[in-house]
Amino acid sequence: MLMRTDPFREFDRLAQQVFGTSPTGRPTAMPMDAYRAGDDFIVHFDLPGIDPETIELDVERNVLNVRAERRSPAPEGAETVLAERPTGTFTRQLFLGETLDTERIDASYEAGVLTLRIPVAEQAKPRRIRISGGDSRKQLGG
Repeated sequence: MLMRTDPFREFDRLAQQVFGTSPTGRPTAMPMDAYRAGDDFIVHFDLPGIDPETIELDVERNVLNVRAERRSPAPEGAETVLAERPTGTFTRQLFLGETLDTERIDASYEAGVLTLRIPVAEQAKPRRIRISGGDSRKQLGG
C-alpha cells in the first residue's frame, strides 16, 4: 500500500507530540461538557481509545484532577506507517465550587466517554423556610 506523505503534516504531528499542542497551536486536552441536572452536576470527558485502567481521578480540596493515558496500539518493534491519533498522557483540572459534594463523586466510562456525577451538597440545595408568627386568628386593632 502506497501512502502519500506531507512533510508539513509530519512536522505538525511532531510539534503536537513534543509541545502538547495541536496543529492549530491549541493545547491538546480532553474535550468536555458540563451541566447541572437536578441535584447533580454532570461532566462528560471524551476519551476514545483509552484503557479504563489508565484513568486516574483525584480530588484535593476543591480541585478535581483527571489523568488518562492512550498507548500506541502498534506492537513493540512494528514499523509505523501513519500515526495521527495522539498518544501519551492527557490531564485536565476542574475547580469545583464549595456547593458540590466531592465525597460522593460517581465515575463511569462507556463508549469512550468518562462521565462524572457530582452531587450538589445538601447545604447548597434550596430549602423552604417555615415562618412562625402570632396567631392568625387574632383581630388587628382590637
